[in-house]
Amino acid sequence: MNLPTHSSHALALLALLLILVPSGHAQSKTVSAKEHAKPAAAESLPAPMKTFGVKSAPITMEVFSDYQCPACRGFFENTLRYLINDYVASGKVYLIHRDFPLPMHPYSMDAARWANAAARIGRFETVDAALFDNQDKWTKDGSMEQYIAAALGPADFKRVQKLVAGCLTQTPGNTAAAQTNHTCELDTFIQQDVALGKQVPVNSTPTIVITYKGQRYPPMSGIFTWPIMKQYLDSLMSQ
Repeated sequence: MNLPTHSSHALALLALLLILVPSGHAQSKTVSAKEHAKPAAAESLPAPMKTFGVKSAPITMEVFSDYQCPACRGFFENTLRYLINDYVASGKVYLIHRDFPLPMHPYSMDAARWANAAARIGRFETVDAALFDNQDKWTKDGSMEQYIAAALGPADFKRVQKLVAGCLTQTPGNTAAAQTNHTCELDTFIQQDVALGKQVPVNSTPTIVITYKGQRYPPMSGIFTWPIMKQYLDSLMSQ
């Protein structure tokens, strides 16, 4: 991985981490446009807000992620959660979630649909956390709905449930229950993220793309702990 030289100490730590936790630990597979059904037009839907913080933050971080990817969960729990509570909350980082569901994961597309539906009513952060926090449970049979319901509460869950109605392609305990000729307006936004990921290109999840002072840096793939990521972000802001 060729990272720009800003702080030799921080970059050395990043390099060490890449050796200790290679990007091979991330989930990887090229996503073909044919892997998912062609989404319906979404002119009637506002774009889901899958972001944290303010756009005026000096650093923008895009994270291409798959809700069924164990490495993505580890990155969320051990890095992004701290980032959100610290550098996002203090206005240093604007965090953007990008969906990149991998075909190898039977429930990842439905999880992304739930997250996008929640984003439409301003509850993305809640469902994002619920999906990652309970990943080891719902990935066994796709039963993510109960954890989303518990996190949202009855009123908001009904709103989100209405938005995903007719969209879900998997049923708990039956991964072969995909609908035929399936279309879903929410898929438009997911496919927009996938298209952006292909341009990066994203070869594994999670993949992080950082922009600072208008400069977009090379993508980073793998698992980075919060102390290591904090060192790198501080090195950027010190310039």
